[in-house]
Amino acid sequence: MEATSITIFVTVQKIYYPLLCIMGIPANLFTFYMICFRKCGMSDTAIIYLSCLAIVDTFYLVWVILIDLTLTFWLMQPFWHSHPWCGILGFLQYGSLYSSSWIVVVFTIERYLVLRSTAAKQHFSQAWVTKLTCVAVVLMSHLVSVPLAWINIVTPVNFTIDGENVTLPRCRYRDKTYSTVIVWITTFLSGGIPIVLVIIFNYLIGCNLCRASNLFTKEERRVMHGRSTRCMLRRTILLLSTVSIAFVVLSLPRFITYCILRTKYNNEKFNRNDYSIPINVAGDLANMLQNLNSTTNFLLYCMVSRRFRQELVQVVTCKAKARVLGSVLTHTTMKVFSVVHHKAPPSSNPMTVVLINLKQTE
Repeated sequence: MEATSITIFVTVQKIYYPLLCIMGIPANLFTFYMICFRKCGMSDTAIIYLSCLAIVDTFYLVWVILIDLTLTFWLMQPFWHSHPWCGILGFLQYGSLYSSSWIVVVFTIERYLVLRSTAAKQHFSQAWVTKLTCVAVVLMSHLVSVPLAWINIVTPVNFTIDGENVTLPRCRYRDKTYSTVIVWITTFLSGGIPIVLVIIFNYLIGCNLCRASNLFTKEERRVMHGRSTRCMLRRTILLLSTVSIAFVVLSLPRFITYCILRTKYNNEKFNRNDYSIPINVAGDLANMLQNLNSTTNFLLYCMVSRRFRQELVQVVTCKAKARVLGSVLTHTTMKVFSVVHHKAPPSSNPMTVVLINLKQTE
């Protein structure tokens, strides 16, 4: 019974990881196209952050899921079980993992700063600042990942294949103090610290939105928004909470199991592929959740937008490009400039027009 359960779990992973690649890589690339080349009603900074997130998630899917996990379950001797690929692949994997986690963190902090300060809004609303920030995050992530190229070592391992003993090279964890220290630092930099920062700053954003809503009376809020502001506020906080909870739920299990594996079971004799040991099953399930996070980010950050869905329908049905739906301020600004440049005949009875109501139409 136990052997059957182990076989089923291995079979599930053999199907799960290729399926994740088949769905995740095209989904991220399609998201990149949608937010960069379609009018989804996003700000320039949001477009840059989300497009960068889609790209680094795609690289994560390629390095970790396609080349590493998929080949591990389907090939007896993947190419990365040799020099120098054993170290290079580790560097690329953790570089993409760092990049994905910290872009989410930086984007969350940027939203909080923009909400708190007008000066910060003017500074971070510039596209070149956002591009420079994303480039810096990706470069620093890969720079910090350089030491991880030496946490594994290629060693010969004996296998029994068709009744014959065969010795094959394997990329294994190096049981040294150096590797242990680097892995602990990596665990917190890629999991623990980003999780805490995302929770804290999303909570602060929610608090600021609540305080901002209390500055106006109920009638003033209805005049400004044309609908119940508290309902909109609840939806906004729900969205932020959903993003935070999804990130935590999908990342925290791997953080916990990784800490356990690198403390209690941190030795060369421990067989990580022995699924009769509960921690190995728990660790692989946590990895499956963590890897799923790289394929669902576009749903959490993009599909919640109604304008994104409208553009998605236009693309899928091959219809003409949807009309540009700018923000309320964009529409108002365009109308103001159209009035200024309109050459109307002078009037003997000048009038003053006062804007008393602002309503968004879709």
